[in-house]
Amino acid sequence: MTSTAARGSRVRLAEGVAPGPLLGRWGTTASPDALIGVLAPPGRALPLPSLSGEPPARALERVRERAEAERGSPWPQPLATQYAGYFRDGDRTVYESGVFGRQERLTRAVLMAAANGSDEWLDEAADGIVLVCEQSSWCWPAHEESCRSRGTVVPDPAAPCLDLGAGDVAAQLAWADHMLGERLDERFPGLRDRLRAEVRWRVLEPFTRRRDWHWLGLDGRVHNWCPWICGNVLVAALRLAEPGAERARQVALAIEGLDRYLAALPGDGSVDEGYEYWWNGACRALEALDVLEHATSGELRAADVPVVRETVRFPYRMHLGGAWYVNFADARALPPPEQPWHVLHRWARRIGDPDGMRHAAAHRAGTVTPAAELGRALSELADTTWLEAGPAGPPLVASAWLPGTQVGVARTAHGTDRGLALAVKGGHNDENHNHNDVGSVVVAVDGTPAVVDAGRPTYTARTFGPDRYAIWTMRSGWHSVPEVRGTPQGQGASFSARDVAVADGPDAFQVRLDLAGAYPVEGLERWWRTARLDREDGGVTIEDSWAFTDAGPPSEVRFLLSGQVRRDAPGRVTIRPPGGGRAAVLSWDPERAAGSLTERALDDPLLVAVWGDRLTRLRLELPGTASGSLLVRVEVRP
Repeated sequence: MTSTAARGSRVRLAEGVAPGPLLGRWGTTASPDALIGVLAPPGRALPLPSLSGEPPARALERVRERAEAERGSPWPQPLATQYAGYFRDGDRTVYESGVFGRQERLTRAVLMAAANGSDEWLDEAADGIVLVCEQSSWCWPAHEESCRSRGTVVPDPAAPCLDLGAGDVAAQLAWADHMLGERLDERFPGLRDRLRAEVRWRVLEPFTRRRDWHWLGLDGRVHNWCPWICGNVLVAALRLAEPGAERARQVALAIEGLDRYLAALPGDGSVDEGYEYWWNGACRALEALDVLEHATSGELRAADVPVVRETVRFPYRMHLGGAWYVNFADARALPPPEQPWHVLHRWARRIGDPDGMRHAAAHRAGTVTPAAELGRALSELADTTWLEAGPAGPPLVASAWLPGTQVGVARTAHGTDRGLALAVKGGHNDENHNHNDVGSVVVAVDGTPAVVDAGRPTYTARTFGPDRYAIWTMRSGWHSVPEVRGTPQGQGASFSARDVAVADGPDAFQVRLDLAGAYPVEGLERWWRTARLDREDGGVTIEDSWAFTDAGPPSEVRFLLSGQVRRDAPGRVTIRPPGGGRAAVLSWDPERAAGSLTERALDDPLLVAVWGDRLTRLRLELPGTASGSLLVRVEVRP
């Protein structure tokens, strides 16, 4: 007998949604009918870490200090004026900060209540649970559907919108119930019924009823929202839904979403949203797969799925050195250091990747961050191998080429950030979190970027709206790419790199690509860019050569530079990147291109936190000839 949910899944597959790496491997084991008999009951569906003993106590030190300092103070209270502020002036930070502050405090209270068993901490946790349940909407205002359709600035509680925020709360309440359930029943009878009703109404019911959520990726556009929300729904359904057909259907639909996301990843496991978003995309999928394996007593395992194994390697392949990473798209070159490194460590152990284990261990803080999500904190505390892991140095691989996103990274020598590192990006201009940056390069000195990608400023209403490319950091003119006869790169998937060729050997790493397809310029036949790291002399060269049907207006080659930039002589600038380390020298033939420097003052807090108070753009003006070339060289200053 085939259930309605299973028939619906097969209809979708017949309409073009083919099974991905999970469903293709697991088959009917992941169908609703089969899951009814495979899923553990709610009380055992999630792992239950022990918070007693020395390693967990030591790991909770910072959480305990923060929780004790805030107990007795007023809870963060998101306000209607802050919610409305997004629709009035585009500010999403003020409201979201209050929401995040409340949820982070609730997590700390749950951890403390679970760790020491006191009624005082249980009361603190219950207060937080009730406050969250009383919140009009769990959806962040930037994602709220009811406001857009009704022209209002406050949410409609009768029309819950399932977004990242709502999924986060549902999973948090599920983990809180998992850790404190019976004690909440004794001290706050009825509270667990309340949180179940809220999660069912706001999250589980909309998830199963509606299949038009954009983040499901049924239109072919799959991004990090899909595993993030599906993973949280999975946790909520496993713990808070009643055993039976509906719970199995919820889990099956969550698995389908995870499968769709993994199917959308290139076979090399790369993420077009950039390294920083790996933690809220691929890592979210890995966390959900952890939960799923536990809930099915190992029936549904994914450690041998090729794309899963490959994406575990993505973070260390993007590492430049220290805290710096390759940051194409909206990612930051200096991302938040406190990530769930234990997830990477655990999956690297599973697939037998010592480089992944070393990379994670090199970033280990030793304590749970006070801002950790509850599920992530509990996962970390349950991993005794991680808690007891010793120090390690990052692998700093010699090179990596990821054809799925056309991103290449290479350094002078394996195992050290000493010297230059080069990153090159091809791709197209309609990627997730896209910047118009086909052909962009990053050059780091001793691990710190000198030729840079600015990254993104603070999110506002403009960031994901029709005015996205009015933001300067998104435009090609502020990336290290050409400006062809006064024309920036076009926006859309058709504006892409062509004829990409990669050579990677012991002496050099080189990427050659034709950028002509990225520019809507009549008469442009070819614009070759060749970026090369020479391991023999330690230098980087970027050569641009062009061919038009005839002569015309001049073009420019532009480079975005960090830190202190000084023009030493015609055809030569010195770049001392942030941190005061060694400088780089960028040089070219001044007879072929006149150079000029323009400083851009920074005032956005996210950009300032990475680059300081300014970035500098170098503009090299090229003659308007039908053909020609320009070679730029970067080397470490002697």
